[in-house]
Amino acid sequence: MTAIRHNDGVLDAARDCVLAYGVRRTTLTDVARRAGVSRMTIYRHWPDMRALVADLMTREWVRVISGLDLADPVGAVVAGVRGLRGHPLWRKIVEADPELLLPYLLDRRGASQEAVLAVLEPALGDPRRARAVLLVAQSFLLSAPTMLDPLTLDDLDAELATLLESYLARPAGR
Repeated sequence: MTAIRHNDGVLDAARDCVLAYGVRRTTLTDVARRAGVSRMTIYRHWPDMRALVADLMTREWVRVISGLDLADPVGAVVAGVRGLRGHPLWRKIVEADPELLLPYLLDRRGASQEAVLAVLEPALGDPRRARAVLLVAQSFLLSAPTMLDPLTLDDLDAELATLLESYLARPAGR
């Protein structure tokens, strides 16, 4: 799993600030004040707010996926999508600062995606399948709200499960 700089007090403070103000309106000074540390303490670990938020997102998303039962990969992926969709930090970022997610969708894999792949690859036994499942899961996570009415999120989650069951039932490489 990808390593992140860890200082739970600072990451907790960053989470609280982002939930209160959004990413764009949160400063390292706000986080330092809330964490009860100096700005220099934060600068020793994170060069800027973007790096701090990236580590915060990784910590929070890994917490969501770490409790999933991969004996049932389809159920785990659907539960992971639901867990992330309902996560307060995810909701705040999507509502207030969605552009923060674009680099991870268009330009490069982030530490959170690497962590998901590290879990999916052994569970699915195939790196290609793990990547395909991650791409599908990301699309259901990000775009499901655009497909509501007359459907519900539960309806779409059921469709995600059906899609994954069908895909994973096929022999690898086909």
